[in-house]
Amino acid sequence: MFGSLRVRNYRLFASGQVISNVGTWMQRIAQDWLVLELSGYDPVALGIAASLQFLPTLLFTLWAGVLADRHDKRRMLVVVQAGMAACALVLGTLDLTGLVQLWQVYALCLVFGMFTAVDPPVRQSFVGEMVGKEHLTNAVALNSSMFNLARVVGPAIAGVMIIWTGTGWVFLVNALTTVAVIVNLVRMNPAELYRQPRPASRRGQLREGLRYVRGRPDILIVLTMVLFVSTFAFTFFTTLAIAAANVFHRDADGYGLLSTMLAVGTLSGALLAVRRSTKSRPSMGLLVGAAFTFGVLEVGTGLMPTYLAFGLALIPTGIAMITFMTTANSTIQLATAPEMRGRVMALYMLVFVGGNPIGAPMTGWLAAEFGGRAPFVVGGVVAALSAVVCGVVLARRGGVTVRDRMRTARWTRGRARRNQARNLERADAA
Repeated sequence: MFGSLRVRNYRLFASGQVISNVGTWMQRIAQDWLVLELSGYDPVALGIAASLQFLPTLLFTLWAGVLADRHDKRRMLVVVQAGMAACALVLGTLDLTGLVQLWQVYALCLVFGMFTAVDPPVRQSFVGEMVGKEHLTNAVALNSSMFNLARVVGPAIAGVMIIWTGTGWVFLVNALTTVAVIVNLVRMNPAELYRQPRPASRRGQLREGLRYVRGRPDILIVLTMVLFVSTFAFTFFTTLAIAAANVFHRDADGYGLLSTMLAVGTLSGALLAVRRSTKSRPSMGLLVGAAFTFGVLEVGTGLMPTYLAFGLALIPTGIAMITFMTTANSTIQLATAPEMRGRVMALYMLVFVGGNPIGAPMTGWLAAEFGGRAPFVVGGVVAALSAVVCGVVLARRGGVTVRDRMRTARWTRGRARRNQARNLERADAA
């Protein structure tokens, strides 16, 4: 189950990520609660903050994928992590000094979002460089396990800290935990990385990545499902705070507990994904089934009558959610040529989080107009319907058809011929 941890570089990466992810989840809880306090518990304000944080993804993530394919991913991650730590430090200082205002939180959400727009495609594609293709599925599943282990611990710690010390110290703790990632990235041995030759800087590389995806119907179907599920159903950053405060009338510790219950489910799902990675590759059937199951469970969760029943229902919902996430991520990475992985993962992350500027305000509006349960019901219905539609398309196409594979092969041969022609032109010029 833990084969990828035999790779020293990945061990360093994983240990730093565990510590940093705990701090990241602590900050997410504290930031949501700070926005609610500063806005008079207005759900729309929470949606605006989430929208601002994810808006840069729409603008910069695709270019980040191009940069990831061109430059040293390890060094890029060091710079990005330092920027994220600086944002947490500034927000914590403003909060502790009593100077924090809602517009300042909005501004820092936007700046933080600029760094998080660059981080995912670089980090996701860097996993393949650390472990190689042999351990890639296992490493992706382990990443999800570590992320969700932190999701169990982080919100619980944040809820207690907010009650005891306020939100300011939570931000400073997150800034400190980010240092662990930077230190371990510096300690890695670059000679042991599975690096592919970097493409030379030239015009049209972003369009080249988009053409590659357009010629891969299997990747397009996965991206379509991810777009609808993530935009309308993966809204727990906003909806859990609204449900805790406005539906069940709980304080920050109640919100933290709901986040922990969801994380218990996502951690369980991630561990199951790690186990599956030792036996088989991800399949389209599992992907569609997980999306449909997640949608049905989210609707059921939104209709639960009591706080306890709501919290318990989050556990199976979390299992289905993370099963869909890890299967989609592994499917995309394994199906993509290594030299295109940075750009394709950038598009994946754009689809995955780029819908939040639409989904987050919609969630706040639904909660304000129809009550805190409405976002769960609407999001679950959209997720289930998208799974049904994509499943029907796959069934009619017979999965990934021979024609699709031939188109992909033609694209690969065509790219090789173009590269050979460019090399010959350079040789003649020399």
